[in-house]
Amino acid sequence: MPEVNETGPAPADQRATAEAIERGGIGLSVTDLLARVAPGAEGARPAARDEAELSQPVASAAPEFSQPVASVVAEPLRPVAHDEAELSQPVARDEAQPSQPVAPDEAQPSHPPASTHPETAAVPHPEPAPASGVEPAPAPRDEPALVSAVAALAGRYVPAGHLPPDADFFDAGGTSVHAVELVAALEADLGLTIDLDEVFADARPASLVRRATRAAGVATAVRQPAAQTTTETRTPAPALPVPSPTATATATATATATAAVTAAVTATVPSDAVARPEDLARILSDLSLADRLPFVGAPEPTPPRRVLLTGATGFLGSHMLLDLLRHSDAHVYCLVRAADEEAALARLGEALKGYALPWSSEVRRRVTVLPGDIREPRLGLPDDLWDRLAGELDSVVSVAAAVDFLRGYPSLRASNVLGALTLAELAASGRPKPLHHISSVAVFNEVGIPSMGEDDPLAHIDRLVAGYDQSKWAAEVALRRARDHGLVVTALRPGGIGGHTRTGAYNPQDLSSGLLSAFARYRTVPAFRHLNAAPVDWVSRVAVAAICEPDAWGFDYHLTGVPNTLDDVVRDMALGGMHVRVSDWEEWRAGTLARLEAEPVPELGFLTRVLRSPTALKLCEATLTGPAATADRTDALVEALGLPPAARYDARAQLKTFERLAGDGLARLPHKDDQPYLWFSETTEGGVGPVGAAPDGPCSMALILSVASMHQLVTERRVDVRGEVTCPAAHPAPLTVARGDVWVRPEEGIPHRHGLRHPLLRYRLELTDADGGRWWLEGYKYARARRDLWRQTRTLTVELGREGRPASLAGEVVVPADTYVRDQIDGIRVDPRLTGREKRAAKLTWLAWFGLEMGRGLAGPFARAAADLLDLRRTPNPTENHR
Repeated sequence: MPEVNETGPAPADQRATAEAIERGGIGLSVTDLLARVAPGAEGARPAARDEAELSQPVASAAPEFSQPVASVVAEPLRPVAHDEAELSQPVARDEAQPSQPVAPDEAQPSHPPASTHPETAAVPHPEPAPASGVEPAPAPRDEPALVSAVAALAGRYVPAGHLPPDADFFDAGGTSVHAVELVAALEADLGLTIDLDEVFADARPASLVRRATRAAGVATAVRQPAAQTTTETRTPAPALPVPSPTATATATATATATAAVTAAVTATVPSDAVARPEDLARILSDLSLADRLPFVGAPEPTPPRRVLLTGATGFLGSHMLLDLLRHSDAHVYCLVRAADEEAALARLGEALKGYALPWSSEVRRRVTVLPGDIREPRLGLPDDLWDRLAGELDSVVSVAAAVDFLRGYPSLRASNVLGALTLAELAASGRPKPLHHISSVAVFNEVGIPSMGEDDPLAHIDRLVAGYDQSKWAAEVALRRARDHGLVVTALRPGGIGGHTRTGAYNPQDLSSGLLSAFARYRTVPAFRHLNAAPVDWVSRVAVAAICEPDAWGFDYHLTGVPNTLDDVVRDMALGGMHVRVSDWEEWRAGTLARLEAEPVPELGFLTRVLRSPTALKLCEATLTGPAATADRTDALVEALGLPPAARYDARAQLKTFERLAGDGLARLPHKDDQPYLWFSETTEGGVGPVGAAPDGPCSMALILSVASMHQLVTERRVDVRGEVTCPAAHPAPLTVARGDVWVRPEEGIPHRHGLRHPLLRYRLELTDADGGRWWLEGYKYARARRDLWRQTRTLTVELGREGRPASLAGEVVVPADTYVRDQIDGIRVDPRLTGREKRAAKLTWLAWFGLEMGRGLAGPFARAAADLLDLRRTPNPTENHR
């Protein structure tokens, strides 16, 4: 019985459905591309995985499901870091994050290598025929030896210590940093020059050698006299092993189809704006796998009680796990990539704690970990466990994905496409189950796409250049075709996933987090249209609500919140004291790269690689120039279920995340040495004298109180101080404030002196005199249960002494009544870089915040006095000291 993952040809009517995936208006559709295929290729199908498959008969229209979906994954797979996923450490997560500091990104994929193993060999995708007059360079005779040398060298950078020639470097545990080191080692040890993007595209040693030797052959051919007479030089095809007659015929047809796709694409749009033809052929082949799923009935429309969740160790997946436990009665089975159950449980616990999520006995009681791998046939589970899950589960949630914006489609398909189809197979086996798939708005990442609605057509696949975008598109389109077989599929599309609004937990490898970190660190932003991003807690809560509500199943949802415009981001950062300069994309990219290279930030290493990669730059361009995502269906669901409505991911929502970003070295919060955001003057007059004696000498202060950002007020309730203190009893010349702080309602206004005095403001100044001597001054404004409230807000009790010694002077100074309003209300000044409207908003925000704090401070002693007078306790505490 043919396997569901076999890339054998689908019936004609299924192919017609398969290729009806384009939308009109921009670029060529896949149907248009195949229409240009030469007549000899009409029967051609996408490249087959191996010679055995090439010779297999065509699958029937409704084949039985005898083999696991993922069995077609012939290429060796590496421990990819899965998105909201558990897939492995070295790579960053999708719309949510990685477990290791690997910069996930993707480059354009390359040609898969031929393998000598009959069950895992992949037929190489033939290259376009060389132009007339250019002879293909013969493959070097020592190529097998070179492949072995490259594999041995690459094995130094993977955990196992060795790498088979046809194994993917990243799947074996290599990281982005290791890839950079590998490129340098190949040139130093073997004299083999390979571009880093080529490694990300297809990191199998055999493929690397084949492409390197082919490139060398092209360079030689170009230098030959015969090549000079041609109008175009194309990459010659590599030498291929001699296949069987059947395989030869099919491979020839595939080559013709691929060449025709190449001609159709390159004749219409620039080559750097389209997908690689061999990737398109592979994608079409993968889409046909959905046609091999069985037809299923409708699932029971009840909230789930047993849920399989993949990607629980990822950023979004971990939050969804906790929300499933909080808002349902379900028992959750978590597929975790680990050697055994003990290691899987430990990895899940570490992931949850790393994102500031609880890992309690109650959580462990309702969670069962399953050691497995999304990339393996039947998830790498034993057959009996697979069959038991197929009969017991009533919902499958697919969050796991490899999120890497540099790697190509061939490297990502096992995790992002074939893994999704394996979960579809599980959902269709046994009792019918809905499949809830975390997709991404990356399926719209086509430059120039006019709209991004929940039911709008997706991007043209030939216009998606980044392998990550291609893999998310292919997974969603394949699952759309699974709907035609009766499978209930819910597609949930987040955009950028921001940090948690309360805990500040964030995904360090998320592109949105990386961009925001760069904005805050370097105080520049590129001009963009919209940022479709929402905090992880809102995304997770809405996703879980859709999973638990049967009436919501089977539709597409956008979990993008309220998009931010450029003005929104600039205004939010200005409110936080981070005034940014707007520049065009190329200027911003060049400036940011220069700063990252001059002062490397390890945590932003992935952003450096993204900004260097031509392929990843296409993804960034589409992200920054794309339209705002609309979410009418999601908004209606949120309203119907009484959930918190979508809100803009603004400065207040980002507050905790920015604090954690700054603590981790990814961003820089405003400092008191920066230009103040808001400031005003305060003058006081009074007298001081020796401690314990009556004040007998004058003392005055002329201070400037300033705020670096509203973040400073909200988190520290602190105001910066500079100015002078004139006190002849201490020194004949004025004392200069070297450093000063004022805390508003310090210690939450806890009263001093047995509850009779509540601190309103605390002053702490470090002073220097003209002779270099150092002094300190500490003072309080107190609130008491008395009627002279106006004077209490202006009176400061102070103590003054030399550094390292007790106070030698004490007294009281008061803000003159005629200067208070003039200086501290009318005299407020705001950063001149703000607009008039922003200045007014800043001033009103300060007055409202400060007035509220003062009101709370003044009310405290009166509330305490009232409690003492109205103490209605019938049985006093015998140990209470009565006043």
